[in-house]
Amino acid sequence: MMRALFLAFYQVFYNRLVRPQLFRGAPQAAHERTLRLLGWLDGQRWLHPPLRWLNRLAFAQRPVTVGGVTLAHSLILAAGFVKGEGFADEMTALASTSRNIIPGWRTMPLLVGAVEFGSFTRYPRLGNPGIVLWRDEANRSTQNRVGLKNPGAFAAAEFLSARRIDLPPVFGINIAVSPGITDSEQECRETLEALSAFLDRSLYPSWFTLNVSCPNTEDDPGSRQTETRAHDLCAVIIRQLQPHNIPLWVKISPDLADEQYCALLRAFADTGVRAVVATNTLGQPAPDGTTAGVGGGRLHRNAVNVVSLLSAEKVRHNYALDIIPCGGVQDGHTYADFAAHGVRAMQYWSAFIYRGPLAAALIEQESML
Repeated sequence: MMRALFLAFYQVFYNRLVRPQLFRGAPQAAHERTLRLLGWLDGQRWLHPPLRWLNRLAFAQRPVTVGGVTLAHSLILAAGFVKGEGFADEMTALASTSRNIIPGWRTMPLLVGAVEFGSFTRYPRLGNPGIVLWRDEANRSTQNRVGLKNPGAFAAAEFLSARRIDLPPVFGINIAVSPGITDSEQECRETLEALSAFLDRSLYPSWFTLNVSCPNTEDDPGSRQTETRAHDLCAVIIRQLQPHNIPLWVKISPDLADEQYCALLRAFADTGVRAVVATNTLGQPAPDGTTAGVGGGRLHRNAVNVVSLLSAEKVRHNYALDIIPCGGVQDGHTYADFAAHGVRAMQYWSAFIYRGPLAAALIEQESML
């Protein structure tokens, strides 16, 4: 009863007071203000116990095990929110790690539970210039072409290793394949170097996710989502992770051919991938005429279709991996669309924008009604 009353109060407070203020301005300005607030909150230790208390009050403890990881509840904040600043080069990024270059790294896990940090590429990226974030309120969608803006794996690892005592007990790290690489050997080498940046500093997340599907760069992610290329890349990564007993998840695109999904799932199962995150955002025309990744409501049907196909293929071949939906999980109904396929955990992002920091608690509560 206490949890239900608290969430009812929170929902009214966020919908009537907070969201109208956030949505009054441009999405990009709101996002930047939020990151500045999170960066400040990360350093306010006196506020961390209240945030932890809010989490306990909002979330029922319903542990689930998925992809080799036990979670306190079934929803994970997807990569793309807690990923850090962009830099032009690695030297500058490394020189900046004494300050908070990954806003939200401490605050978000305290409040929402499991978070996937990243995506991090081997080298830092400034991302795309100009306006890169949009909202489609009618469809509860978001759209972005941030372009993998991040401090790079080495600076991210250096920053987090210096703060390891305050890292959450359960979190993931998302590694993205560097855009523009056509040589498979270079692709493997840079991906392994990115992983080693964390492992060599004794940073052992609960899972690593390999992101082979970012649509927001001048790159064709579909070219690396072939059976052979995915098999080879996953095999070398898993060999590197095995001594540390860290599971590998892989995030894929929402717009591949059915045959390509089946081939990818076969490669993942053969190499020992523990979970497939389905899916990343969907590349569509943005308001400025560029192509940008759509998440939320406009992605939901695509993601459900992919999860349906993958789940059926998993059962057909008795593959020992999990399917983790990601795409428009925003309420009890959209949660049920995925749950109907037997999944145990999901990732969300746009729900955080439209329903606030306790969106996952609201979704889980609605899924039980």
